[in-house]
Amino acid sequence: MSQNGVGVDLDKSLGYLLKEASSALRVAMEEALRPLRMSVTRYSCLELLAQRPGLSNSELARGAFVTRQSMNVLLQTLEREGYVTRPAEAPVGKALPARLTPRGRRSLEKATVAVRAVEVGMLAGMTETEQSSAFRILRSMIHSLRDANDDGA
Repeated sequence: MSQNGVGVDLDKSLGYLLKEASSALRVAMEEALRPLRMSVTRYSCLELLAQRPGLSNSELARGAFVTRQSMNVLLQTLEREGYVTRPAEAPVGKALPARLTPRGRRSLEKATVAVRAVEVGMLAGMTETEQSSAFRILRSMIHSLRDANDDGA
């Protein structure tokens, strides 16, 4: 309970702290990417395509935490600007699998350097052991929450 007896004590809420950390990370990433004329969502899309070429619009939207509509608009823009390519017709079903172009790869390489610098800065006050523990703990939380959702809870 919070100090006034109602709700959650935000100072002791792990969920609130995680959201605050996520928000601070996003702001830092946006600032680092701004000189490259790139947003976090755009970067996420390019990174996902570099690691998993051929993802569909829906898969990219899930991976970048945006709606399918937002991702579709972004993909159309990236395609028009020459960062990604998609077939004119779906090879199977309705999905148009996207792939990075050489221009997209070059843009991603610059953005990755900027994002990596933010992550290094975020972890700078932690020892290697603390960093490993943080990764393990966060993965455990994600796993627990996904298991709870999979069980219909």
